[in-house]
Amino acid sequence: MSETILITGASSGLGKTTSEFLSKKGYNVYGTSRNPSKYSIPTSYKLLKLDLTDIKLIDNVINFILEKEKKIDILINNAGVGITGPGEETDIEEMKKNFDTNFFGQVIMMQKILPSMRKNKKGLIINISSIAGYMGLPYRSCYSASKGALQLFTESIRMEVKRFGINILTLAPGDFATNIASRRYHSPVKEGPYNYLYRKSLNEMNRHVDDGNNPLEVAKIVYKIINTRNPKVHYKIGAFFQKFSIFLKKILPDFIYEKILMNFYKI
Repeated sequence: MSETILITGASSGLGKTTSEFLSKKGYNVYGTSRNPSKYSIPTSYKLLKLDLTDIKLIDNVINFILEKEKKIDILINNAGVGITGPGEETDIEEMKKNFDTNFFGQVIMMQKILPSMRKNKKGLIINISSIAGYMGLPYRSCYSASKGALQLFTESIRMEVKRFGINILTLAPGDFATNIASRRYHSPVKEGPYNYLYRKSLNEMNRHVDDGNNPLEVAKIVYKIINTRNPKVHYKIGAFFQKFSIFLKKILPDFIYEKILMNFYKI
């Protein structure tokens, strides 16, 4: 029997590409989307309605798959949303919504799936983080914070569940050519002290995504992780400089690293 994989956020971008790739490799893939009716029906995997901020929908999806397949071998916690804005001006309610999806929604998915994995004495959870979660980026403070929180939570919970035969890890992508920019919450560009630099940063962020790597690279590393006996705690994938920036943060004094970031973002 092929392994059953549940991938959140599978109607577009990295989630869709990964779902299609793993389906072709013979896995039994279930994907989720907040609005499946907005997308054409996938031919290689099943697409179910799921909103990470709705616990009832989460229960419905997990129970449906468990009743049908008797198990969920692998969870790929991929769904997430972007948010930009000066920290001083970003609406607190929008920040809370971001954490509800990028952090709490992923945690709830783990909590709901872990009992069945413990029962089967095996399981793999891949939490899709972000290279932005390794550092505080200007005008992306909330996004960096939500992804950083997910990485630290993963480090903690993976130690708690190891004895049950379950592996939990993070995969942090850099910029990839997807439509994530269109789904970000952007704090309005206001007249004031941040106007010019924030507007310029928005244009740069969108350009980085447009020039990003092929999402298929993420699908291939997910496949590699699934077939690794003892996977690492953290994986990073993206352009060389994006991955190298994490290494620099480890070895450089904070004020020098900060200066490099400020020069890179021209602020």
